[in-house]
Formats: sequence, structure tokens, C-alpha cells
Amino acid sequence: MKEVVANPLFGLTLSILAYFIAAQIHRKWTNPATTPLLLAVLMVIIFLKVTGISYGDYYIGGSYLNTLIVPSTVALGIPLFQAFKLMKFHARSIISGVMIGAIVNTTLTALLAKTFGMNFFLAISLFPKSVTTAMAIGITSKMGGMATITLVVVVATGILTSVIGPVLLDLFGIKDKVAKGVALGGTGHAIGTGAAMQLGQIEGAMAGLSIGVTGIVYVIVSPMIAAIILK
Repeated sequence: MKEVVANPLFGLTLSILAYFIAAQIHRKWTNPATTPLLLAVLMVIIFLKVTGISYGDYYIGGSYLNTLIVPSTVALGIPLFQAFKLMKFHARSIISGVMIGAIVNTTLTALLAKTFGMNFFLAISLFPKSVTTAMAIGITSKMGGMATITLVVVVATGILTSVIGPVLLDLFGIKDKVAKGVALGGTGHAIGTGAAMQLGQIEGAMAGLSIGVTGIVYVIVSPMIAAIILK
């Protein structure tokens, strides 16, 4: 059993199998609560708890999936290219929307952190929670934050966005495909983009675009908000 668990294929196979089962469940019972990523994470956690397998052993193979983050993000350029004319037409709205969202997001995070007396380095680790993993780690490292905390909040934000994001968009009556894509991608980064792509090609393309724009804006905004509010 130890040899099986120590094999990198174990964690990789478990992750893929859990997501496949979760995707089948979501197809049969389409609901925010049955979002494939959320169900897959819960399945893996339950399996490891029941079997007593450590996360370290699972991550030997599970870590291989991390290498696909950058290529999968770059692959979002395909639907983006197909919607290039639409992107140019809405460029001003997309950039201004992402910028306002980033400022509001980081400001609220800083104010809440200061209100509850949160440690400075912990607080700035929460700033890039809406930025894709690779860029979020870079932002946190440059600001002197804790990368492990950033990783947790980035994943949690992405899952929450994919689960409740489409529900909130419907609740507020937002029908515009570009607005939906930018909202999901700019808030839930790659995971939110996955949810946007399920809504349609335009939503997915705009979400992919907003990932890059959001990352650039956060690089500029995060240090400024930290200096002004957290001092």
C-alpha cells in the first residue's frame, strides 16, 4: 500500500477521478452546490481522511497538476482571440471596471484587517485573493507577505466565485455576457474563468482577459492601499 501511495500516479489519478465523478454529478444535478471543483475537493479530503493517507503522500502526484496552471491560463488566449473585436469595443469599460473592483476589494480587505487588529504581514497576504495563483504569489512575496496564506485564500476565493458568482449575477439581473465574464474572471481568476466558460464562449474569453488585467492592476494597487491604510 505504501508503494502505491508513494507513486506519483496515485495523487494524479485520485484528483482526475474525483473531478470526473464530480463533473458527472454536476451534469445530472446542475446546481451551484454541485460545482465540479468544489465536489472534487470535498471528495479528495474525505477519501484522505477515511483512508488515513497523509496530504504529503497525496501531493507527490497531485503537485503535477500545478504545472498545468500556467499553460491552461495561456490557453485562454484562444477564445480571447476569437472575441478580439468585442474586447476592443469594451476595452475602456473592462479596464475601468477591473480597476474599481481591485481598489474596492483591497480597501475593504485593509479596513477589515485593521479593524480586527490583524497582523500586517497576514493582512497583505489576503490582498491578491482575486489574482491567479502564479501572480498572487509574486505580489505577496514582493510585499513581504506569507505565500501559504495567499494560496489558501486564492483557492477559496476561486471556489466561492464559481459557486455563488453565477447565482449573484442572475439575482441582480446581469445579462450582458461581457459583464458576466469580467466579473467572474476578475474575482475568481482561473477557477472563476472555468465557471464563465460554462456560460458561453464570450463569457469565457472576457474572463480570461480580466485575469491578466486584474493581475496588473493588483501589482499597482496593493502596495498603495497597504501604505495608505495599513501603514
